[in-house]
Amino acid sequence: MTLDAQGFGATSRAVGTRQLRSMLLRLGLLQLDTVNVFERSHYLPLLARLGAYDRTLLDRIVHHAGKPRRLGSTTEAWAHEAAIVPIDDWPLFAPRRVGFRARYGDWMAQHADVAKAILDGVRDRGPTLAGDIEHPSNVALPGGWWNKNPVHRMMHALFRAGDLVVIGRQRFERVYDLPERVVPTMLQYELPRADATLELVRRACVALGVGTVDDLRDYYRIAYLSEAKAAVGSLVESGELLPVRVEGWNKPGYLHRDQRVPRRIDVAALLSPFDPIVWHRPRALRMYGFHYRISIYTPAERREHGYYVLPVLVGDTIVGRIDLKSDRKANVLRVQHAHIEPAHAVRIDELAARIAPRLAEAAAWQGLSQVDVTGPGTWARAIARALK
Repeated sequence: MTLDAQGFGATSRAVGTRQLRSMLLRLGLLQLDTVNVFERSHYLPLLARLGAYDRTLLDRIVHHAGKPRRLGSTTEAWAHEAAIVPIDDWPLFAPRRVGFRARYGDWMAQHADVAKAILDGVRDRGPTLAGDIEHPSNVALPGGWWNKNPVHRMMHALFRAGDLVVIGRQRFERVYDLPERVVPTMLQYELPRADATLELVRRACVALGVGTVDDLRDYYRIAYLSEAKAAVGSLVESGELLPVRVEGWNKPGYLHRDQRVPRRIDVAALLSPFDPIVWHRPRALRMYGFHYRISIYTPAERREHGYYVLPVLVGDTIVGRIDLKSDRKANVLRVQHAHIEPAHAVRIDELAARIAPRLAEAAAWQGLSQVDVTGPGTWARAIARALK
């Protein structure tokens, strides 16, 4: 049921712009992340659900190709962390913009000269990268990517507060413009917090199929549990959400009234670490018995399953995890670690045979000629055999 709600099992002979837009709307958002050792995270949920597709088509939809259009169908919001969302959803995140300004308004006022230089620069230039702003503090700082100068920090704050809008990315850097030039007039209003929360909870249940209050709250990272509970209560009262008991859950579940119950879901897919199926770790553990942490934030000596570890979905459950690296110089997709979950070890060869075609597909999608199993793990040998 949950996999059906998430768009798994969708079939199409060809994946074009229409299918990509439809899936983005179905999910509601694509979480962003900077790591691209295999591929950036926002491309991967669509690969898992639709199969190989032309990434330049998604780049056009989310304005990551060439010069972004000033008025587009998507923007970015602090939804489930930083994420691509439809521009029509701009009002839903107004309370978050108001809340950000309430928390950080004093800091922004203390650095008003930086904010003025940025807003004046964007007003004069049009679509603008942080590096385009002329200000004495806009210089490279030691310490690498994470050490941002005052201009970069202020542009992020102005984005969070709603004074700037992200209209796309160039080389994965945000391109900013003014909201009055980007957001359609009919969307330039502040939705009351309770109304926004109600709609986000409704959409979360549609996207998840069934979930606890905590699951529904996490999908769009609603700040306060009490507000999520109140929204769920209202939706139950109106009949949109149906309380249900789910085997193995120690808390009530809620089912959207329009969610169909498919006879069978049987897929094989590589999931992004930031896929909605696994991004809420308690839900992944409760539903799939899958204990998952993102190893990219773990010191190398403490990594158990590799660096960029993708959960592996086969049938209707998560059966293992694979660490992938696109080695473009060698023209190889490297399986740097492969681990099968102990509960599924009795099917190790069968499951390897199911996921091997997806690895070959991922390699071709990346423009790589082959897949090499170069690392250890309880699943590595079986996958190597299946690839041969």
